[in-house]
Amino acid sequence: MTRQIHVGPVAVGGGAPVSIQSMLNVPTTDVAGCLAQLRALAAAGCEIARLAVPNDRAAAAFAEIAAQSPLPLVADIHFDYRLALAVAAGGAAKIRINPGNIGGPDRVRAVADACGARGIPIRIGVNGGSLEREILEKYGHPTAEALVESAFSHIRLLEDCGFTDLCVSMKSSSVPTMMAAYRLFHERSDYPLHLGVTETGTAYMGTVKSAMGIGGLLCLGIGDTIRVSLTADPVEEIRAAKAILQAAGLRQEGVNIVACPTCGRTRIDLIGLVRQVEEALADCKKPITVAVMGCVVNGPGEAREADVGIAGGEDCGILFVKGQQQKKLPYDQLLPALLDYIDRL
Repeated sequence: MTRQIHVGPVAVGGGAPVSIQSMLNVPTTDVAGCLAQLRALAAAGCEIARLAVPNDRAAAAFAEIAAQSPLPLVADIHFDYRLALAVAAGGAAKIRINPGNIGGPDRVRAVADACGARGIPIRIGVNGGSLEREILEKYGHPTAEALVESAFSHIRLLEDCGFTDLCVSMKSSSVPTMMAAYRLFHERSDYPLHLGVTETGTAYMGTVKSAMGIGGLLCLGIGDTIRVSLTADPVEEIRAAKAILQAAGLRQEGVNIVACPTCGRTRIDLIGLVRQVEEALADCKKPITVAVMGCVVNGPGEAREADVGIAGGEDCGILFVKGQQQKKLPYDQLLPALLDYIDRL
């Protein structure tokens, strides 16, 4: 088990539930825009949010946002240790910074002391696209071993200051490289791990890559907090993250929809029906499994583990519970009957 840190009220590691993170994609200087996006993320189920802090104006805005934010905020800092000091005083719940990139030991100690005094953890964020030159020269390209070596080099700088309130990420756009790096680090250290595949692309491809990398590691018992990085609305990241956690068996909140892939026996618009069910239950918090099956012959049997389901037939269908038929209904009454049953659960 990893050691535990706290990002505001959210526990990370040490057996705590895997938490969901995202990052705002509006300028941090747009205070109203950031707060609107934070409220949308919180409503979607986000638990920790990160903001870029590239300059003094952003640091000043960060403090204003933090004072009103519904979520604990992570300040994303690159190179300038003074910005880290500013956001530490301005309400950051965590700081993402690589101490090897901010100057000499005095600057590293200044940041460590500022965070330590306020109980602010630091995330060391190693990225395959920005490894140190000497590490790249040693390994030739961003291998898993290179990512891990970089992570430990940054960790040592903070440990030398007596600071161990750390979380670590080793992201890569290569799923196999990212997975190998996290597994290797997990074997060598008990610091909590922030999982992510970087530069994944669109909502479709990015979700596939993230499900493989993040989900694969979670199924191995590796990972304490996650961020699904998508070139999309950050709310989509939260939806994908929740689905990954649910598929990995780590979240029970919300509806798990199962559906058959259709075949020649299908006599209904199953694809359209599943979409309607998914949309209707998008905000349902009940921890249930709902099946939408294409035929009454095999459907209920194949989905007997579902709490409730519907299966279509020729101009009609059935509502079933735990594989047992409850009602035979005209096709246009299947969805209303299903939703009514779930409503009464």
